[in-house]
Amino acid sequence: MPPKFDPNAVQYVIMRAVGGEVAATSALAPKIGPLGLSPKKVGDDIAAATKSWKGLKVTVKLTIQNRKATVSIVPAAASMVIKALKEPPRDRKKVKNVPHDGDVKFEDIYEIAKELRGRSMSRKMSGTCCEILGTAQSVGCTVNGMHPHDLIEQIQSGDFPVEDYEAPAKAE
Repeated sequence: MPPKFDPNAVQYVIMRAVGGEVAATSALAPKIGPLGLSPKKVGDDIAAATKSWKGLKVTVKLTIQNRKATVSIVPAAASMVIKALKEPPRDRKKVKNVPHDGDVKFEDIYEIAKELRGRSMSRKMSGTCCEILGTAQSVGCTVNGMHPHDLIEQIQSGDFPVEDYEAPAKAE
């Protein structure tokens, strides 16, 4: 016999979803069905919470307590860089392999680095900015009209100073 259901227990389900689209209930059912939730309702909640990330893949964290799911978005660096490019949303089913060849300001890269600072392995903010610049390089965009790796080399040599920033402590 399975263990008795504890209504106060908090469980987390982390999954990737496409922003603004209802996730397939067949993909959600094995993950949240055993927890007593309706996959269709949770799929609609995910679509509503990810509306601002339309067309981009984002990581979604479902916090399940007392048979209620709350959706929070755990943004990835690549999704944030693509969002900073301010590209129009695309239809995933029709348009494939889109090159992201726009230009991003370093201020946007710095803001992304501030948001991801708590999850970064770097000791200094300059290292976190280099991580985000590496992501911008793999996405295929330029930063301030320059190739991202040139900016990384300038930061590492000290020619491009980066203001230090310490992430606030995470409260969970």
